[in-house]
Amino acid sequence: MATRDEIADAIAGMALFADLTTPQLMGVASRFEEAFFPEGERVLRQGLTGSGFYVILDGEAAVIADGAQRATLSRGEFFGEISLLLGEPPTADIVATRPLRCIVLAGSAIEPFLVEHPRVMFRMLQAQARRLRNANRARS
Repeated sequence: MATRDEIADAIAGMALFADLTTPQLMGVASRFEEAFFPEGERVLRQGLTGSGFYVILDGEAAVIADGAQRATLSRGEFFGEISLLLGEPPTADIVATRPLRCIVLAGSAIEPFLVEHPRVMFRMLQAQARRLRNANRARS
């Protein structure tokens, strides 16, 4: 398990947390838990209750919706937020395609976390807008 300092260092260069100060990064590192998933493990299951907001520190995961791979996620990318924000089951499976190391924020903590860190919320919104744009382009 990584120390709080190591997690803060790992997330410091990620776009999602780019606007945070060092004390804020340390606070994020203390609120999130570290989680590991071996290759092939399903982290989230489509249609079942979402459990947290995951940010990938190392490794890679596939986004699989209705049996088809839709995207690949890697370092600095995140998942689980849509299910938590909407209070609905995940819309896709997330499967580790390489050993996956994440930090995870419990579902009940996402709203207070985002309200406390509006720049993270803005960066998350930007990422969602890019995902939506790319999905629309793929359908065209």
